[in-house]
This record gives sequence, C-alpha cells and structure tokens, in this order.
Amino acid sequence: MNRRHLLGATTALLMALGLTACKDEPTQSAAQTAAAPVETVHWKMVTTWPKNYPALGTGADDFAKRVNRMSDGRLNIKVYAAGELVPAMEVFDAVSRGTAQMGHGPSYYWKGKVPAAQFFTSVPFGLATHEFHSWLSFAGGMQLWEEAYAPHGVKPLLGGNSGMQMGGWFNKEINSVNDLKGLKIRMPGLGGEVIGSIGATPVIVPGSEVFTALQTGMIDATDWVSPYNDLASGIHKAAKYYYYPSWAEPQAAIELLVNKEAWDALPDDLHAILEEAARGSVQLMLDEYVYHNAKALQELQKQGVLLKKFPDEVIAALREQSEVVMDQFAQTSDLNQRIWTSMKAFREEVGPMSDVTDKQIYNWR
Repeated sequence: MNRRHLLGATTALLMALGLTACKDEPTQSAAQTAAAPVETVHWKMVTTWPKNYPALGTGADDFAKRVNRMSDGRLNIKVYAAGELVPAMEVFDAVSRGTAQMGHGPSYYWKGKVPAAQFFTSVPFGLATHEFHSWLSFAGGMQLWEEAYAPHGVKPLLGGNSGMQMGGWFNKEINSVNDLKGLKIRMPGLGGEVIGSIGATPVIVPGSEVFTALQTGMIDATDWVSPYNDLASGIHKAAKYYYYPSWAEPQAAIELLVNKEAWDALPDDLHAILEEAARGSVQLMLDEYVYHNAKALQELQKQGVLLKKFPDEVIAALREQSEVVMDQFAQTSDLNQRIWTSMKAFREEVGPMSDVTDKQIYNWR
C-alpha cells in the first residue's frame, strides 16, 4: 500500500514538472522573438514618369504597395517621379550606381548605354503583348534580357505593359511615304531607327515634355502611348490627326530595374515577393488600359480629334524597311544577333496560332 502511494506521488510530481516545463516554453519563445525583431529593408525606386501619371506612374506605385503588403512591411519601397531624385533619362544609371535600388520605365530609353535594351520594350511589326510575355517566360527572352544588363550590375523584371499603342499624333495628314520625310517625330527605340531610315528625324523626348515639344514646334509628330495617356497629356490640343495602327510598338513593355547587389542581399522569400508583385502589376496595367482606352478614344473623338488609318502604301513601306533596319541592327553585336534570331523564330512559331484564333475573332467581330 505504501509502495502504491509512493508510486502515485512520484507520478504526480513528474506530471507537475512536465506541465510546468510546457507552460514555460511559450514564454521563452516569446522572449527570444522579442530579442530578435524582423529587419525592415528600405529601398528607393526612381521612375521615368510624371508624378501620379495614369497607369504608368501609378503602376510603379501599385507595385511598391503590393511588395509592402506581401512582405508584411519587411520591404518598403519609396517611389520617386521623374525629376524628384534623378531626371527621367538617368534612371538606368541611378540603379546601376546604386543611387536607387530600383527603377521603372521603358527599356529603349537606355539605348545609348545598352543598345540591346531596345528589344525589350518593343520591336516594329514584332511580337504582340501575350506573345512577348510568353517569349520572356518560356523561349529564353528573359535570360537574354538579364545577359544584356549583367555588365551594368542591373537585373530586369517585367513590370507592366500598355498593350498595343497608337500610331501617333501628326500636325498634318499622312497620305504617302513622302509625307513622312523631313518630319521631326518623337519616336524612341527601334521604331525611331526605321522612321529615320525613310527620311524623318526621330527625336527622343521624355513623356513629361511631349505636349510642350509638340505645341512649340520642337517636333511635328509624336507616338506617345494610347488614348488613356494621350487624353490625360492633352496632346490632342497640339495636333488633331490621330493615326493607327502602331506599327512601331505592337506592344510596349515596362521594366523594373533592380540593382543586382541589392537584389543579392535579399532572402529568397523577398525575391519571390518582388517577382509576384511585378506579375500582378503587369496584369493590372493591362486591364486598366483596356478599360480606359475605350472610354478615352470616344472622348477624344467628341473633342474633334480626327482618327486616321495609315494608308496601306505607308504600312507596307514601313514593314519592308523594318526588316532591313532590324537585320542591320542585329549584325552590330553577337548579343543583338542572338536576341533578334530568338525573337524572329518565336514570331514565326506562334504566328499560325494567332492567325486561327485572335485574328479571326477580331476580324469577324
């Protein structure tokens, strides 16, 4: 009987000790957590856009907010509009130097630094929006983009897309190729190279200066973006002829530049958050353009804008010259040649599918 009492007392004592240990464990864990607070990373993002500019500028803001929410505040990105920290055309240099950890803008602005960058905004008569995105993800396009920027310590991410743009604003009618000759046209990238090869003068002007340049006669025409942004910029008050289609930019990708050293310093989960936040911002921008372009085009026409289609003769001439210019540009470096070869091959591969799907329904609608 005494032995049973002793065994019961021992068991009760052990259980009490076990319960005490269990109760103490959360207190110790909480103390350890309190002693090691989560590190918060603060980044700067410089952009090529005016502050709060529809879709493009607000797209950069949306990305920064997504990252903050998804990381639960561990990564905060402060967005600077063009000119607030660096001028629009110096965004790439700022990210390369580490003045800012990120940048947001179109890649063809940096053609003086990285000629191959022009491929990654748009190519005349090139890939459509969904085709370009697929080329990046599955056909080696992103690896080529990373290779182009690697010598500058910059990592690219797809950060947005305006979809197919418009052919541009002109202060006179275009009835033949001769009407393009001698015109000063704001058209960056490879489209500018093509328009220049047939006698026009391409001019690079940041978005914030397009309206003033057209109004003052610094340029005779501009390609800017599409109805949503064009209406907001007031370009229709400086030129009344609005042409389509955009042979120069059948899609227009927006990139996120990341300083490679800053990227490498982040843990893998923040890498994933940046990538997925970028993916979400791309889709939001596309959705925004589809919705607002439709409304803005109607408003522009109500205000007296003359919507005009480029004559077939002009489009055919530009198409022919585009292939010449692109082949010549590809020959200027091994990297350019590999990018153009890859892009052309993918265009040929996906073309037949587009012919029996998107093209058919658009025509019948």
